[in-house]
Amino acid sequence: MSISAALGDERTVELPQGTIAYRERGHGPVLVFVHGLFVNGDHWRKVVPLLADRYRCVAPDLPLGAHSHPLPHGADRSAPGLARLIADFIAALDLDDVTVISNDTGDALTQVLVTEHPERIGRVVLTPGDAFTNFLPWAIKPLRPLAFVPPIFALLLKAFATRAGQWTLLTPITKNLPEREILEGYFGAPLKDSGVRRDLREIVKHARPRDTMRAARKLRELRIPALIVWQRAPSPVFPKAHGRRLARVIPDARHEEVRDTLAFIPEDQPERLAELIGAFVPPGAPVR
Repeated sequence: MSISAALGDERTVELPQGTIAYRERGHGPVLVFVHGLFVNGDHWRKVVPLLADRYRCVAPDLPLGAHSHPLPHGADRSAPGLARLIADFIAALDLDDVTVISNDTGDALTQVLVTEHPERIGRVVLTPGDAFTNFLPWAIKPLRPLAFVPPIFALLLKAFATRAGQWTLLTPITKNLPEREILEGYFGAPLKDSGVRRDLREIVKHARPRDTMRAARKLRELRIPALIVWQRAPSPVFPKAHGRRLARVIPDARHEEVRDTLAFIPEDQPERLAELIGAFVPPGAPVR
């Protein structure tokens, strides 16, 4: 689970789907941060401290492979099921007028969330991630069949836990590899807990572009403001064209490109991302 004290106090909440751990820091308008596969709330550890003086920042550890509370056997681990989990998380904390900020696989879940469960959502920020037919991303889609063979999938996870494996997986999407203790939190969890490994395997198995394409069609009717923040550099994983296309599809959308970063903008350019979020979301009074 997330270990960064910069994210605030550690808490848990019970949902119909199971237990979700999260960290919370700050006061003011609510920001909920949605991470992607293989990571947890620590993905936002550089961004939250830059915003917590004006916003209530909530960073859940979603059941995407680096979490501490596996879902029960019958849980729905499809994109719609996980979007419902996020909606239930927001409702359980009684949050309203929420700005949802997502990256990587979190984009797919957030697009389903805002089109199927928009009731408590006031704004959305999408940074480089899955969209349209790119779910799972084309670069890693060939790995999906391995999720149907648990022993082979476990061997793949062991490879990702090595320094070489982490370098192979992360260098196409970030210029700055996280600290070793953060990486151990990301890639150690599914090796230590068979339930976490099952969650991750089932999510990979159920990741289908029909869910993101259905959401994309509904985004044309979205009635909340959106900020699309994409990397300026070309990417074989999350194409620049998808950021621009999302901005065209969503009626009230603004598009920004960030220099000197790959897909993990929260890792590479947290200051610029926080600046853009601060300009997009009306802040509360600064905490002194």
